[in-house]
Amino acid sequence: MKRDLISQLNVLLNKINDIALKLDIDLKRKRILKLESLVNAPSFWDDMDNALDVNKELSFLKKMVNDVDLIIKSIKDDLDVLSVLSDDECADFDISKLSEQIAELEVSTFLCGEFDEANCYLEIHPGAGGVEACDWAMMLCRMYERFCDGNGFEYEVIDLQKGDEAGYKSVMLLVKGLYAYGYLKNETGVHRLVRISPFDANKRRHTSFASVSVTPQIKNDISLDIKDSDLKIDVYHSSGAGGQSVNTSNSAVRITYLPSNIVVTCQNERSQLKNKEEALKILKSKLYQNMVLEKENELMALKGDVSAVNFGSQIRNYVLEPYKQVKDLRSGYVTSNASKVLDGDLKEIIESVLRGG
Repeated sequence: MKRDLISQLNVLLNKINDIALKLDIDLKRKRILKLESLVNAPSFWDDMDNALDVNKELSFLKKMVNDVDLIIKSIKDDLDVLSVLSDDECADFDISKLSEQIAELEVSTFLCGEFDEANCYLEIHPGAGGVEACDWAMMLCRMYERFCDGNGFEYEVIDLQKGDEAGYKSVMLLVKGLYAYGYLKNETGVHRLVRISPFDANKRRHTSFASVSVTPQIKNDISLDIKDSDLKIDVYHSSGAGGQSVNTSNSAVRITYLPSNIVVTCQNERSQLKNKEEALKILKSKLYQNMVLEKENELMALKGDVSAVNFGSQIRNYVLEPYKQVKDLRSGYVTSNASKVLDGDLKEIIESVLRGG
């Protein structure tokens, strides 16, 4: 009993040390010191937006480093305690909590992509199917908003086009927080819903589709040559909730990038200028991501594997009738608690995809 526990703890110690290396904890300690020096500077709060970003990053890094340090200390303390206990005294020794903490921290090692730490734009577009598909798009939007609420991410609606009868024709959220893109990037793809339609008087079962696209918010220091002649800019009335919320001026902005026909819109600000600035940020992010994906596709083609980068495929089924089930088609994750998932409990599904199954 005692020998087994010591062996298990040594395995956990090796695992957390390996995680610490992958997370580059020593480099993060140096980063913390640098950020703390910025926070203590007299002019720190002159730029409020930057100050808030620095504080969020500092808090996140401190928590990560502290979590690693506490787990290592706990394992070493347990090993010291076990060394003086008899086999009988080890009967109630439980290391399951340490295993859970390490497993949770391990997820961070899969968030090491170039843009994983960035904010992101999350877009939802209904497929064919009219009001059914539009309603499904709205349900997905609510699901992601609830996920953000429960996991420390902030979000704002950048653009929203309501359906003629119900739901959304399109919606874009800006999700803010460290690793927002890293957590949500694998939500890109087609989401399928099967349910008894609330819009069908005969209560028949319907299948609806909606596509989700997630783009990292690219920092302004990345240089892209976007010519004014390549842009078609339209302005129009923004849609709103009605009453005093209606903006009667042409403040909403739509920008079409003519060389590739990419269209971005923004209407969350009452100022046309601010909406234009935000739309250009979104366009810049999309163009840069396309450049990255093109390079990845070229590498995949050279390796003889072009199927690995397929962002248009169906990724997840949400079945509400005749049984309840949500299944991710990539990781194989399955749960019968569909309502919980649609209420934003996505963490286990997302982490199953990050882990690769």
